[in-house]
Amino acid sequence: MVDLKLQHILTIIQVLRLGGRHDFVEVTTTDLAKAIKRSQQAASKHLSELENVGYIQRLRNGQKHLVRITDKGFSEIDNLLSIIKSAIESGPDTIAFKGNIISGMGEGAYYMSLDGYRKQFKDKLGYIPYPGTLNVKLVDQVYRNARRELSNFPSIFIEGFRDNTRTYGWAKCYLAFINNNAIKNAAILLLERTHYDDSMLEVIAPCSIKESLGVKNGDPISLKVYINNAKNSQIL
Repeated sequence: MVDLKLQHILTIIQVLRLGGRHDFVEVTTTDLAKAIKRSQQAASKHLSELENVGYIQRLRNGQKHLVRITDKGFSEIDNLLSIIKSAIESGPDTIAFKGNIISGMGEGAYYMSLDGYRKQFKDKLGYIPYPGTLNVKLVDQVYRNARRELSNFPSIFIEGFRDNTRTYGWAKCYLAFINNNAIKNAAILLLERTHYDDSMLEVIAPCSIKESLGVKNGDPISLKVYINNAKNSQIL
């Protein structure tokens, strides 16, 4: 049996796109080579390999070849699709972050003191956060990329509000634990309005994270964030 490689999969997909699931369709190696970004010789070889293992059927019509996907070939692709879909939908339960603690701008304590936020934190997180946020500078590009993608996952949403003087933006909360469960009920905040870029995490907890962990500015810290957890039920 042929070792089904990416180019074989792309070849089958191209035939399917042309309507070759049930009917014979015209497939030229020139067009196929362009579609799968391989040479014409390679495209011809892929068709031969797929025909030899019974994944496609070919007929000659004059100088042209007509191709259709067999039930065996379609079953193989359908099974592969199911595996990919399952892997995408299940995904990881957590995303890991590592960084160093740094000084913030001092705004966290002020915002944590506002009733418009405090009540929602109490209702949705189950606690009023310790005044201020812990600021974590991410140490590697992989963590910065993960920080950028975090907003795509379900969150606990804190509504923005307005008081007599100004409007305050919303926040997305992602439940997290710190330093291998040393603190289990923290949360990472993604804010509508922030001075920070994707290299920074702002973290809250019901306690002083620095005092609880005995850490200071410059120390390393690790976090794991729940992204497929039932607790993140109030979803934006």
